[in-house]
Amino acid sequence: MSHWVRFRHSDTVGFGTVTQSGIDVHDGELFGTSQPNGRRLALSEVELLAPAEPSKIIALWNNFHALAAKLNVREPDDPLYLLKAPTTVTGPNAVVRQPVSYDGKVTYEGELGIVIGRTCSEVPVDRADEFIFGYTCVNDITASDIIGKDASFAQWARAKGYDGFCPFGPVITRAIDPSKLVVRTILNGVERQNYPISDMIFSSQQLVSNISHDMTLLPGDLICCGTSIGVGVMKEPVNTVTIAIDGIGELHNEFRQ
Repeated sequence: MSHWVRFRHSDTVGFGTVTQSGIDVHDGELFGTSQPNGRRLALSEVELLAPAEPSKIIALWNNFHALAAKLNVREPDDPLYLLKAPTTVTGPNAVVRQPVSYDGKVTYEGELGIVIGRTCSEVPVDRADEFIFGYTCVNDITASDIIGKDASFAQWARAKGYDGFCPFGPVITRAIDPSKLVVRTILNGVERQNYPISDMIFSSQQLVSNISHDMTLLPGDLICCGTSIGVGVMKEPVNTVTIAIDGIGELHNEFRQ
């Protein structure tokens, strides 16, 4: 198992692997050929960034048996998803602010994220792991009042597309079995979500395969696997949100009204 990060240090952006003593800095390309260059930085010396720069972000809807049952909606035959703008990306410890143009409810959604490592098109399920670089923590933030504001058109992309509405990180973890993971969301010190990835309707491999038959996935692209029971509104003037997945880590952010 390895944990990869991107960071800023002395106005330079780099990447490497996290160890007990810091970050082993690498040369090369995160999603290509790389090798450690012998430098080691303490975590206290760097600003952690979102661990990838996706060309697109695919966000799943209705991908958990438990949530489908609670909402009394039919489980889909194919993955249901939308695209979030790349400008939604922000990193660990970032402050996300209420959009100036929107004064309604904003919700958290703790999710597992899949990060693509190789260009991926029409990949069969049994080869999907070859194209997955690793897994990360995601908060798929949503301006929920917008979704049904116009009865003629559900505005999912707008509701989830504001700047900063997709914090993810702090690491991308490789060589981990996603089906054994559990996602927890802690809002202002209180656990609000705790659900197993094994309850997904479409597994990580199925998602990569199905979506790659719809569009080409590029290195760094992010698939947000959807969320389960426990989504809620961030009501305080300052909200602390932690998305925790044992084996990957904890994503910390603030949302400010």
